[in-house]
Amino acid sequence: MDPFNLPPAMDGGTSKVGDGIAYADGPRHKLDVYAPEQRGEPAPVVFFIYGGGWSRGERREYEFVGRAFASRGFVAVIADYRLVPEVRYPDFLYDSAAALRWVQDNIANYGGDPNRLFLSGHSAGAYNAVMLALDPSFLREFGVTMPILAVGALSGPYDFYPFEYNEVKEAFGYAPNPQGTQPINLITSEAPPMYLATGTTDPIVRVQNTNRFADQLRAQGVWVTTQYYEGFGHMEPVLAMGAMWRWRMPVLDDMVGFFQRFGAFPSGVPYLAVTPSAPEDLPDSIMPTDQILEQLNQMFQPIED
Repeated sequence: MDPFNLPPAMDGGTSKVGDGIAYADGPRHKLDVYAPEQRGEPAPVVFFIYGGGWSRGERREYEFVGRAFASRGFVAVIADYRLVPEVRYPDFLYDSAAALRWVQDNIANYGGDPNRLFLSGHSAGAYNAVMLALDPSFLREFGVTMPILAVGALSGPYDFYPFEYNEVKEAFGYAPNPQGTQPINLITSEAPPMYLATGTTDPIVRVQNTNRFADQLRAQGVWVTTQYYEGFGHMEPVLAMGAMWRWRMPVLDDMVGFFQRFGAFPSGVPYLAVTPSAPEDLPDSIMPTDQILEQLNQMFQPIED
């Protein structure tokens, strides 16, 4: 992920205002905070959860996402969480809930408004985000009372039981109630609005997973917006959040527009969408993105048939 985090490949006008802040004891319990350089009134907060099949990933790899949200006027928080095989379901969800308690208690000191909280995530992180929004027991455990105004989920698995692949079995196979691990089984009319985006050719989490989840949300009267990016796979939606690949799809502005609908900026969006540079305008050292994408996709097993 390093090429996407080089300074020429990221959004300017943003700052990393918190680096490696501990939200609990342990090396995997740290978080980073990003914010616009120009800050005035308290800003809406996005808590972004990265993916990696619940077995890999680091917050530093997603600096480009934190700065992308900051470029649109948000305070963004990206937290590490414990991974398989050190832990299994539901411990990684409890870690994210603990990080949200830190947000509730501290984000005002970094320019964020805890009453305008949005969750976002990619792949396994999208699963984590929607689970925190659907199952109140995780937040209740840590005394989190902030309202979740909306969720923006990219390439997420929401209905993948029975567990067919080793990576998923390792994360969820020991759960006493495996069907209770599935977001599609936890939907109620109290769920927050959800933006669900996916590439139409995703081989890791197939598009039908988003279709089924969206249908069940609508059946319960939950506001859901689906966005299908034609011809793209699993990693492209999250990579296109960053400045270097934003020319490929408008996923950042689609998600920000959705958050705006549900109260991100009551006085109007302060940052306009900017047409990004074409890839040939970037330095040669960060050009081979297609090869990088192929390597990233090869790291993942499918999550569902």
